[in-house]
Formats: sequence, structure tokens, C-alpha cells
Amino acid sequence: MGDTVSKATPLTRRTVRWLDDRIGAAGFARKALDKVFPDHWSFLLGELALWSFVILIATGVWLTFFFDASIEEVVYQGSYVPLQGIEMSRAYASSLDISFDVRAGLVMRQVHHWSANVYLATTVVHLMRIFFTGAFRRPRELNWLLGVGMLIFSIVNGFVGYSLLDDQLSGTGLRIAYNIAISIPLAGTWLASLFFGGDFPGPDLLERLYVIHILLLPAVIVALLGAHLALVARQRHTQFRGPGRTEANVVGERVWPTFAAKGLGAFLLTAAILCALGGLAQINPIWLYGPYRPAEVSAASQPDWYMGWLDGALRLWPDWEIRAFGFELPTPFYPSVLLPGITFALLALWPFLEARLTGDRAEHHLLDRPRDRPLRTAFGISTLAFYTVLFFGGASDVLAVTFQTSVNALFRVFQLMLLVLPPLAGFVTFRLCKELARR
Repeated sequence: MGDTVSKATPLTRRTVRWLDDRIGAAGFARKALDKVFPDHWSFLLGELALWSFVILIATGVWLTFFFDASIEEVVYQGSYVPLQGIEMSRAYASSLDISFDVRAGLVMRQVHHWSANVYLATTVVHLMRIFFTGAFRRPRELNWLLGVGMLIFSIVNGFVGYSLLDDQLSGTGLRIAYNIAISIPLAGTWLASLFFGGDFPGPDLLERLYVIHILLLPAVIVALLGAHLALVARQRHTQFRGPGRTEANVVGERVWPTFAAKGLGAFLLTAAILCALGGLAQINPIWLYGPYRPAEVSAASQPDWYMGWLDGALRLWPDWEIRAFGFELPTPFYPSVLLPGITFALLALWPFLEARLTGDRAEHHLLDRPRDRPLRTAFGISTLAFYTVLFFGGASDVLAVTFQTSVNALFRVFQLMLLVLPPLAGFVTFRLCKELARR
């Protein structure tokens, strides 16, 4: 830091010294720039998620200048001829205007949508890397909880975001979400009234969802992200086992200049890919769906990929209604409330459950090879198999048309796969890990 200041211009030196005298930044900056990061490609997954999130926020801010989150009916007079003269909400009309009449509007809207998908995909893969290598163990349990929290709020915000457009597809998804909300015992009606503004579709629905999407949930995600990055900076970084690497050191490169250059390259590459996707790969063509009409439900309605497993759970769950403690629990409650609740609770508590089951409460800075932890790896693969079946089960109607088969037959196949495939995948993974560990 001293050498850098001595070589700088007089104005720069005075500015740096002025800041250092008032906030003591020199020591903090020196420590931050000297932090060592391991040199492994998988550690860039978190950065890719971060840069996707930055681009997501930037494009989202741009879109707010043109989007009108109102359910008020208007007659469309925009550039898209097939819908001219059709009554629709201001939200849908403004979305069409962004797509066809605002300069670069369609590109920005698609970059925003692709950024959300890539952000969630890299977040999921990042969490998978942490899980299978044991990077969640002491002293990083809190960071694991922050990551799971970010995943949950990001999934919810992604769903709310593409539901704002008020096209037929997003409206169908919102109606399903409303039915899920009212299926919750005791609090369901109150929650539905709070978020949906009364019976669906309520007059304040889009305005409430808009506030949630651009203000409340982003604020929570940014706060969790800030805490996550602060803990990463505060704690020693994990690393894979290798020559010269121990629990007491970190072998790699300092933040400045090498890791910072890699981070800049990752940002530019992420931005380039997302811009290319936004300009070349069509996503969510809302003009083909038409405005939302409650009396209409289209076939082959598919949510974004991160909601596919929940859609599959709703489709594959049997038509069971159970009465307990004076309440009748409707069918949607089990696959859409109970199952996600168990899923994310188990995910959040996993570091503590594993520590209790194994008795391992020591600090760990060296990562595991998945094959060296066969039970954890088998459980993870089994869980992934379960949710993969649910994901494809959500596309059963599309698959039925594609392969010219019965939807009901596919339902039975996927229900059988839910029972057979996860334990089979777990058993095969366990045996493979044991075999690889012997070599």
C-alpha cells in the first residue's frame, strides 16, 4: 500500500491519506488485497452467480422506467398487430411496448430473464459444490445458512418477477400460487389476502407483487449476500487437498492483482454471454400467450426451470385429502407446502445433522473428495434423482405430445420412478464411492 501511494500522483496521495486519516482504510485495504484465494475453477461458481446477480439488478432497474404494474384494463394500440384492439392490463400492454416499441427493450427484457435463470443455476451448482466437498462444516455453518436463505428468496423473487407480466402463462402460475397459499391451515387465507389483495385476481395484486419484487426481496437478498461476502472475507478460504496444502494455510493467489484480474474476466465473460443470450436466444415470448383470462387455461404451460420440480410435485401427488385436528388439509398442501418446507429445512440443517451423526465438530479448511464421504455423496445423489424426476414430471404433458403417448401413463411412470430411482441412485453411488476409495 505504501509503495502504491508513493508512486501515485500528488492528488491521489492526498486523497488516499485524507481517507486513511478519517476511516483508517489503509490497513483494511492491505489486508483485503493480500487475502489468498485457491486457484481452482470451481471457486469461480460463486463469482458467476454474483456477476449474474449484478447484471440482473442493472437490467431490472432499466426495466422499471418503462413497466407499469397495473391491472387496469386498456385497449392495446401498440406495434404488435395480432393483439391490436384487444383489452388487456396495463402491465401486459407495457410489457409488449417494452418488447416492440422501446429501443433495445426486448434485448434488455431477455437479458434480465436470462440473468435470473443463470443466477439461480450457478447458485444451485455453487451450493452443490459446497455440499459434496463438505465446505459447510465448522466454522462455515452460518455461511451455509446464508446461502440457503439466498436460494429460497431468489426462487420466490424469480417466480414473482415473471408473474408480473400478466400474460396467460404467468396468470396461470399466479392462480396456482393462490391456491397453494389458501391450502395452508390457519394462516392460508390471511397470507393470500396479504400478498394477493383478496380473492384472485385482486385489484391490488400486481402493485403488491411489484413492491415485493423490486424492493422487499432484493433488499433481503442483498443483505444476505453482503453478510455472505463479509464472512468469506473474514474466514480462511477452503481449498482442495494437494501438495503443500494443510488445515493451517491457503495455497493460491492474492486478491490483487491476479484474482482481481480473473474476477474482472469472469464478469466480462458473464456479461458477454448474457447479452448474447438476450439478443439471440428467445425466452418467454409473452406476445404468443396473450393477456391473462381467468376462464382460460392453456395446455403445456411450463414455469421457469427452478419452479419445475414444484410443478411436477403438484402433478404427481395423489388426490389425498386428510382431516386432522379439526382441519381438512387439501391436496395442494402436501406437494407445494409440506415438501418444500421439508426440503429447505433439511438443506439448512444439514451441517448440524451431519456433525451430530458423525460426531465431527472440528474445524475443517481442507475439502473432501466426494468419494471419501460415500454416505453424504449417496444421499446427495439420491436427493438430486428425486427432484430430477419431479422436474420431468412437471413436463409430462409436453413429453406426452412429443412421444405420442398417454399423459396418465406418464404420470404412473414418474410416480414409480419417484419410488425406485432415488434409492437405486443412492445405492449405486455408495458402491462406486467405496470402490473408488479402495483404489
